[in-house]
Amino acid sequence: MHHLAKLPYFYPFEFGDGKITVLSDGPLELGDPRLNFLGVEPRTVSLMLEDNFLPTNKVVLEQNVPLVEINGRTILFDTGMGSSKAFGPTTGRLLASLREAGRDPTEIDAVVLSHAHIDHIGGLCDANGRLNFPNADIFISERDFTDWTDGSSIDSSFQFQIDNARRNLLPHKDRTFFFKDGEEFLPGVHAISAPGHTLGHHCFMLQSGNDRLCFLGDLTHHHILLMERPMMEFRYDTDPKLSARSRTRVLDMLATDRIAVMSYHFAWPGAGHVVRNGDGFRYIPSPMQLLAHR
Repeated sequence: MHHLAKLPYFYPFEFGDGKITVLSDGPLELGDPRLNFLGVEPRTVSLMLEDNFLPTNKVVLEQNVPLVEINGRTILFDTGMGSSKAFGPTTGRLLASLREAGRDPTEIDAVVLSHAHIDHIGGLCDANGRLNFPNADIFISERDFTDWTDGSSIDSSFQFQIDNARRNLLPHKDRTFFFKDGEEFLPGVHAISAPGHTLGHHCFMLQSGNDRLCFLGDLTHHHILLMERPMMEFRYDTDPKLSARSRTRVLDMLATDRIAVMSYHFAWPGAGHVVRNGDGFRYIPSPMQLLAHR
């Protein structure tokens, strides 16, 4: 069954001297929140969801892929699930969303990967192992490239993730480049190390003109649970305690400096701001602007 979107699943907005177009890879079904968000009482998780008018029996995450056109480059950040349906049938529509936006995969000259999990690198290649974005250089941290293609340091319960990383990353090593923390590895794109979810996970600070925006990747998977209680743990984190420290450090910086954010898994289209709230944080979505300036 091919899942049709009610509306075209892309959203463009101006950003500095360029623009960002959010493309959806489709919603991802995570399942029972109490099995995925850990370190607090299951009842607490249910209450937080209930208080925010969200279902308590399942969590569905979006997959918001920013196509960023700044400083002469056309950059895709993360690539969705690709052909895998490991997290439900509605994923894998990135290329469809790209076409709905009137764009072609050959236009993309850089693909930046926040980390090596399947829902971020799965769309790099088609089912035959050919690059979906044939003109793109690939950027990822060396730590994640090595950890997930080698697999020896990764828990065996993640084997399907390791297999996926090998299939998507290894054949294209000749066009893969590694960035370091703090490095401006593309014009207007700085890497920010935020380890824990994976040990090589990074966020990215984007700058064009006077505008700044931080693409969070998987710094936080949920706009309520891991924001209001940032020390809460997430089942798929390699090192949940380190992840919580990274999350708190980066969110604190973004709240202090009032920098716009975009999160891969927040409710569509995932753009907004972060403010401090008690011992945690609150996410304030930005209003969508659907009319072009005249």
